[in-house]
Amino acid sequence: MGLLSNRIAKESLKPGDHIYSWRAAYIYAHHGIYIGDDKVIHFTRRGQEVGTGTVLDLLLVSSGPANPRVPCATCATQQEGHGVILSCLNCFLAGGILYRFEYDVNPALFLAKARGGTCTLAVSDPNDVVVHRAKFLLEHGFGCYNVFKNNCEDFAIYCKTGLLVVDQGTMGQSGQAASIIGGPLAAVLSTPLRLVTTNIYGMAATAVGVYCISRYAADIGMRRDVLKVSVEDLTRRLATGSLRVVENQILATPIQES
Repeated sequence: MGLLSNRIAKESLKPGDHIYSWRAAYIYAHHGIYIGDDKVIHFTRRGQEVGTGTVLDLLLVSSGPANPRVPCATCATQQEGHGVILSCLNCFLAGGILYRFEYDVNPALFLAKARGGTCTLAVSDPNDVVVHRAKFLLEHGFGCYNVFKNNCEDFAIYCKTGLLVVDQGTMGQSGQAASIIGGPLAAVLSTPLRLVTTNIYGMAATAVGVYCISRYAADIGMRRDVLKVSVEDLTRRLATGSLRVVENQILATPIQES
């Protein structure tokens, strides 16, 4: 893995890899699990890569890939009812560059990555387990899409680690969400320091430090509000309503470690 880029060649892919591709202007990245044979399982908002249910979707959708005029033979017959879909690698990339999300990185490398959503301190499970989770969720769903709490990156991280956030008053596993929240948070928390120093470089350095700390603390590998939950137990709880993901919030009853 390079310091500044996780870019890889298609020939380097292995089943169980967590992959992603940046969309227009690097506004967001779309994540999925490669399962082999040029196939990717990924989580969407009813077939749309990303969405909030608000006017912000006009910007997000315009940044995403356009629907092809001629439907792909591999991807045309899929069901989009629960949001987890199977695509060929080319349709997933939509003309973008292929990157591999890295696991079990050291803290220094994690903090060196200025943008979240590219690596984590958490350790990945074996690739066959990862593929099993992804295929199981393709059949049973991953709940309702929520851009901050249950998005495509959350899906891929769960498939790789089996870790689920149990304190649902906080953000999901997504590093992209942590970056979105962490930037404004850093600006707000560093603002009082203008009373201590008027040096713009000092304030900027402080803001960067607060941003990095917020990303580090929010990473799935550092959080203490997570449990290892089997994919079968996860889908059972979603089906029975003991774990409900809705567009504005997530409601959960206590989850026992499995």
